[in-house]
Amino acid sequence: MGHSMPLEGRSLAIFIVSIVMMSISIITVSLRSFVRLNILRAFGWDDALMVAALILFIILNACCIVGSSNGVGHPRAEFISTEIYQRALIWWWLGQMLYIWASVVAKISIALALLRLAVKKSYRLILWSIIATVITIGLMFWFVLLFTCNPISHFWRQVDGTSTGTCLHMSTIVNIAYFYSSVTILCDIALGLLPAFLIWKLQMNSRTKFAVGGILGLGAIASVAVICRIPFLRFYADENFLYTTYQIAIWSIIETGLGIIAGSLVTLRPLFRWLLDENSTLNHKSSREGKYCGPYRLSSLKSEPTKGSQNTKYWRPDVDPDDNKTVIVVSSQRKNKLSISNSSQEALNPEPGISPNHVTIEKTFIQTVTEGKK
Repeated sequence: MGHSMPLEGRSLAIFIVSIVMMSISIITVSLRSFVRLNILRAFGWDDALMVAALILFIILNACCIVGSSNGVGHPRAEFISTEIYQRALIWWWLGQMLYIWASVVAKISIALALLRLAVKKSYRLILWSIIATVITIGLMFWFVLLFTCNPISHFWRQVDGTSTGTCLHMSTIVNIAYFYSSVTILCDIALGLLPAFLIWKLQMNSRTKFAVGGILGLGAIASVAVICRIPFLRFYADENFLYTTYQIAIWSIIETGLGIIAGSLVTLRPLFRWLLDENSTLNHKSSREGKYCGPYRLSSLKSEPTKGSQNTKYWRPDVDPDDNKTVIVVSSQRKNKLSISNSSQEALNPEPGISPNHVTIEKTFIQTVTEGKK
């Protein structure tokens, strides 16, 4: 179709925000999927819903990108034809439809992830209430936008003066938008504060509690974008709304993107542990090749002739065997398979008797022997 309108000013702002938020969201959800499928091997409903939210978000951004290239963000006076203006209205309308469900599905995914940590019945009831509320207000606002005009196509065809139909007064749309945003803010704040109560009684120190609670509460960051969008909702009733509502488009994209990104970042902790384990494996491999890059296994001997030696000075390949120091290494290991009772959530409140995957305790004693002394 090509660029029907110049990509500049407010159109360019929508275009750039769409590209940036979509790219970061794709990266974070891809990393989340890698963690769930390849590291934890536990892909749950919350993960599937986040992938679905990403797909909807990608389509939403595609509408914003194409819409900004077709006049969304331009004042009506700059449109050179009615046909181009109608196309811009169609892309704006489609973006609104997709925004609602991308945002709703992302919030449901975050709530399901928290449900896996909720033990008390009251917390589970709160989370299910949030899910029900998000779905209800999402359906309500979606139906309002879908049937703003009767027939639906009258929304964009009315500009040529030949279409017959009726539309809701835009003040009604504005009031419903205010209500939808207010309830959304409350749900986001609830999803951000609830993790603090979920981990309050867990067996961990205060610093860990603050860290875990902060990570789990990242989902509430989307409420910041909703709050920033509220002052611009009144422009729904503006006759030149394709130009004046560009801030609504930008903050809607940011809100949904932040929800997807924050909800996925929460799940990436095993990725860093996996990378550290991989580095540890490479370090051991390098040590067997004669390069000291980190911890050594007790069975690592310096050369073939010394493998059977009982002399402690040959036990560490990083120590000069001719040095007059005795190196004694004592190591103990425990290795247990961590059972994850949950299909897609790490056990933050493990059952009694379950130990971490792998714990190694190593103590090194260096004793200097001086000639002439016993």
